[in-house]
Amino acid sequence: MKIMTSNQFQQQDKQSEVDRNEAIDATVLSVIQQVRNNKDEALYEFSKEFDDVALEQFTVTKQEMTEARSKVSNSFIEAIQVAKENITTFHEAQLEKSWFFHKPNGVMLGQQVTPIDRIGIYVPGGKAAYPSTVLMNAIPAVIAGVSSIAIATPPQKDGTINPHVLVAAEEAGVKTIYKVGGAQAIAAFAYGTETIQKVDKIVGPGNDYVARAKKWVYGDVAIDMIAGPSEICVVADDSARADFVAADLLSQAEHDEAATAICITLNETKASEIQTEVMSQLAELERKDVAKASLEANGKIIIADSLDEAFTLVNDIAPEHLQLMIRDATSHLANVKHAGAIFLGHYSPEPLGDYIAGPNHTLPTSGTAKFASPLGVYDFMKKSSFIHYSETALLQEANHIETIANMEGLEAHAKSIAIRRK
Repeated sequence: MKIMTSNQFQQQDKQSEVDRNEAIDATVLSVIQQVRNNKDEALYEFSKEFDDVALEQFTVTKQEMTEARSKVSNSFIEAIQVAKENITTFHEAQLEKSWFFHKPNGVMLGQQVTPIDRIGIYVPGGKAAYPSTVLMNAIPAVIAGVSSIAIATPPQKDGTINPHVLVAAEEAGVKTIYKVGGAQAIAAFAYGTETIQKVDKIVGPGNDYVARAKKWVYGDVAIDMIAGPSEICVVADDSARADFVAADLLSQAEHDEAATAICITLNETKASEIQTEVMSQLAELERKDVAKASLEANGKIIIADSLDEAFTLVNDIAPEHLQLMIRDATSHLANVKHAGAIFLGHYSPEPLGDYIAGPNHTLPTSGTAKFASPLGVYDFMKKSSFIHYSETALLQEANHIETIANMEGLEAHAKSIAIRRK
């Protein structure tokens, strides 16, 4: 994990992965086209090719759902139920309502808020299980009132879905689950097959192939975001414990070799303490090879001259996860303009937000926090404006409407108003 000054960080090469994306796109576009043409047949072939599984059907049965609960611990079920309650409480506060107002001359204007009809949730799987992803994506959709929610997730080598994922889905209220992963799952949601019904919006994280597939089907369906590898940025002053900081950096580095872990601190002594602690804890991790690769490629400890400069760096990075491990962290919240989720203080580590706290853990990455937001209930709803004018009200505005229409050369627009004046 490199130690560098803020100037060195700002001058480093930030070359995009254009070449890598082009190589991925060649595969992804082929997969999408084959699913569009051959539907279920293509999905079965891709399950053999990519997951090494010969499936008899894609849909998880009621029996599989029932059996899943007996395969997980009571402590897991309790933890999922606590998480569900917290996630529900937080997201219920996001629920928007339709509204309208009247003007005295017979005008009524407003906005009608309605849920999206059909949602497809992608949940990574295969080698690992992510029940927390199920909760974070499904619960806001349920609160929004989405009538049809389906999950696609890769099968394990024996053709089953991890029981923890199935239990989380049942707790979240999702009954339709497909054993399909990768870019082919995104294509199936986007265009439909004999088994999988086309959806209106696809949400959920995935690997590079899933992310690029979401990019390519966007426009035919809606998507939540194109999420990249996980990121954490920790701002640590001299009040921060080096072992706490190191543990939190490693919590993201273990996700993926391409994950990013950055610490911004204010002096070289603290930077060295954190670097030493990271290497010490790294040696004890089960996923140390993954975390080590991440730290070697993207791990950085940046020494800033002041907190003001630290926040300038933070807002330039716009990290997915930001931890402020500084004195009186809450008073500095206003200094943060761009971050997916902000964790305040020494006892608010990032994994708290991943699992239990309640705010969504599906967050903008790769600097997109400069214009994007965490997944929320609002992502599963859409808005329609409505307009009602009385005859009197329309005639009061008729001249203005016709003036603008004629200026734009849209004669029929003007006549639509003029005919009502006659």
